[in-house]
Amino acid sequence: MKLKMTHNSDISSLIRSLPEQAGVYQFYDKNDELLYIGKAKNLKKRVSSYFSRNKFESFKIKVLVDRIADLKYIVVDTESDALLLENNLIKKHQPRYNILLKDDKTFPWICVKNEPFPRVFSTRTVINDGSKYYGPYTSAYAVKVLLNLIRQLYQLRTCKLALTEENIEAGKFKVCLEYHIGNCKAPCVGLQTQEAYTNSIQQIRNIIKGNLTDVVIHLKREMEQRAALFQFEEANQFKEKIDILSRYQSKSTIVNPAIYDVEVFSIVSDEKEAFINYLKVVKGAIIQAHTVEIRKKLDEEDVELLAFAVTDIRNRIESKSRELIVPLDLKSYYPELRITVPKRGDKLKLLELSLRNAKSYKLEKIKRNATRKTAEPGERILKAVQADFRLKELPKHIECFDNSNMQGSEPVAACVVFRNGKPSKKEYRHYNIKEVKGIDDFASMQEVVYRRYLRLVNEKQALPQLIVIDGGKGQLSAALSSLDRLKLRGQIAIIGIAKKLEEIYFPEDAVPLYIDKSSESLKLIQNLRNEAHRFGIAFHRLKRSGSMISSSLEEIPGIGNSSIEKLFKCFKSMEEIRNASLEELSAEVGHSRARKIEDHFKKAAR
Repeated sequence: MKLKMTHNSDISSLIRSLPEQAGVYQFYDKNDELLYIGKAKNLKKRVSSYFSRNKFESFKIKVLVDRIADLKYIVVDTESDALLLENNLIKKHQPRYNILLKDDKTFPWICVKNEPFPRVFSTRTVINDGSKYYGPYTSAYAVKVLLNLIRQLYQLRTCKLALTEENIEAGKFKVCLEYHIGNCKAPCVGLQTQEAYTNSIQQIRNIIKGNLTDVVIHLKREMEQRAALFQFEEANQFKEKIDILSRYQSKSTIVNPAIYDVEVFSIVSDEKEAFINYLKVVKGAIIQAHTVEIRKKLDEEDVELLAFAVTDIRNRIESKSRELIVPLDLKSYYPELRITVPKRGDKLKLLELSLRNAKSYKLEKIKRNATRKTAEPGERILKAVQADFRLKELPKHIECFDNSNMQGSEPVAACVVFRNGKPSKKEYRHYNIKEVKGIDDFASMQEVVYRRYLRLVNEKQALPQLIVIDGGKGQLSAALSSLDRLKLRGQIAIIGIAKKLEEIYFPEDAVPLYIDKSSESLKLIQNLRNEAHRFGIAFHRLKRSGSMISSSLEEIPGIGNSSIEKLFKCFKSMEEIRNASLEELSAEVGHSRARKIEDHFKKAAR
């Protein structure tokens, strides 16, 4: 319903016509622009409070009231309905004087597809097709960690083939690369039964729901049965899965398993904004964590902001939890829920943990803003790397190593160089593994690190401030042994980065470091690792094609791997390179190198 309200009219009589029921009110100005949306347990009392004050608590509220010309209201059954409706209307219309929730995004889900031999994947789109969707999750990283864990434990298909019983029996499919590299058990050709696959899916459902205990019990039973039948290799495979689950579970904060399914909310606020942290707790373990930021508009009280954020988050993730742990009494907003404002015990510990997360988020934002104002972007990131990885010097020169082999053939390695936080591609180097027989990542890493820094030392070139090794403790230890041989340990900082959970390993430190996944320092290390991997893979593909092996270009002085790679990317074969004009070659590798290549082919033709 809409009421016309001019300041010359009898406002009191208009307000007296408002119902004394719960609802949502909307204020408009004379141009019919929506100014503000609010909720009320009693519409008459709440709206009248704006016009009954001689002295306004806030200058902002006085400005709002002076602009009000129209009023629209909607009656609902309960205050909690009013809160939900208010939340939805604010997000839809975003009025000028309402708080701004800085977290308007679509949350990811984990989907177990409704199909024979179901796929398990992340998605931001929920389709009513009979599939089972878990979430939504407030953190995309949490989804990534869960899916990585699932892929370590179970071999699931990723293809979109219609694996019906009829199609499999008719032999319509062939095994793909995923089967050959051990990521899938090939149900498409009948090498895995529907029963075995369904059993894995059931365990995955338990893992996603946080019921790790049931999965561990099942795996231990399977392990003991295999051991009793002297099938020790299979028993060890189950043991490895149990170890993976245990490591994953150890990273979760366990408070009290009796705290079965609750949500924790805390708030930290100042004059301009508020930060609300959310924790999801299942069987005492924190399985989700998220912080949202709210920008104030009318000096709102903490209880209003907290209620708004709780409604927004619960509504968007379709929460089914029946208990909330909060610092302020929200019973009037959620009469159907159990609201706990703890004073002692494990629930208070959870609330304090949530509060620390909210404070940490706020401080991190203040630090980021201050750093952006005082430092150039490149210098700022390097200072973050120096602080996070406890380096003595600012890492202006960083080098990263990666090994590459394809199905056990042609092992190669790559070294990429970053200066001032950016790639220095002219300094990139490829390495053919010369001393190691067969495929041995540790020995290969030892070889290339030794060769790289032996040359820098012999040529009296500057050493990097930081070395990054693509790999965990094993690769890091191999690289360290080379630094020991060269008597460089302690002169260069060195770390390893493991791919699966982005763990950072330090020399002689058994416990890895987990850097904030949104931090600039980790992103720089990831860029180094990804660039080294890309550079190594490109070199390896050229070698496997046979083009570089048979190429005589390597014999030309001044023509290195980088130039050869550019030529083959452009011309595809030795024949095309040989037939290319000087201008075409110059466009790829420069005039000087192009002239050397042309002279080389002319001499070979004599």
